Formats: sequence, C-alpha cells, structure tokens
Amino acid sequence: MYFKKILLPTDGSEFTKYSVERAIELATLSGGKITALYVLDKSVYSSSPMDTALVNIYETLEKEGRYATGYVAEKAKAAGVDVEEKRIEGIPAKVILQEAEDGAYDVIVMGTLGRTGLSKLFMGSVAEKVIKHANCPILVAKSPLTKEE
Repeated sequence: MYFKKILLPTDGSEFTKYSVERAIELATLSGGKITALYVLDKSVYSSSPMDTALVNIYETLEKEGRYATGYVAEKAKAAGVDVEEKRIEGIPAKVILQEAEDGAYDVIVMGTLGRTGLSKLFMGSVAEKVIKHANCPILVAKSPLTKEE
C-alpha cells in the first residue's frame, strides 16, 4: 500500500502535534506529500448575524488556521517532505470527507482528543465521523497528552 497523498487535518492544538509527527514519518517512509487542512468551523459563527464580535471571531479562526497549517508546513519542510496548506470554511468532518472523496488522498492522518462520556456526547467526535464515512484508510494518532477516563 502506497501513501503518496496524505491528508492531515489540524486545528493547531497541542493534541494534533502528535498526528503531525506521525504524518511526517509516514510521508518520509513513503515519499509522500502532505496536505495540511484547517477547517474554519462555521458552526462557531454561522447562526448569528455578522457583527463586530463575529468578525473578530472569524479573524481569530483565520489566524489560528494560518498558524496551524504553517506549523505543519514548517515541520514537514524541515524533514524534507513536500507540503501544501489548505484552509477551508465549513463543518470540520464534512469538509474532511469532501476533500478525501474520489481517491483524492491515499490516507488521512488525524488526531483525537480522546474524549469520553458526556464530553463526547455533547461535542461529538470529528475523528469518529470521518472514520465512519471515509473511503480511504485513516490513521488516528491519539496524543499522549490525552487523559484516560
């Protein structure tokens, strides 16, 4: 199995840095290219009219996205791995699945917070949704920073 095209969704958090490392290792071993994907989560601001507060939230998300994909690009380039940065507005799981449609990627490498119980029930799990519906292999890299419950 070849992993030449690797999709790496990231939110820039400490929890996703572990998946960045795993994606870079995989790309190095397979001679692959990473696409770092940040989704500007529409659910944060879409149900309200665009006022100054929402503009600030949107700008913060854009800045966070530039940081998140930039971090991946910096680490990948340092390891000699080709990388592309993408920032797309939408619902995270849906955007990830749309990006990976029709064989666009050989594998998705993503992190998880490892939430359980009520936290998982209320927040849902982007990784879980992607696992259930993706048409390509998925490597879920659970950060050692997550707490076991």
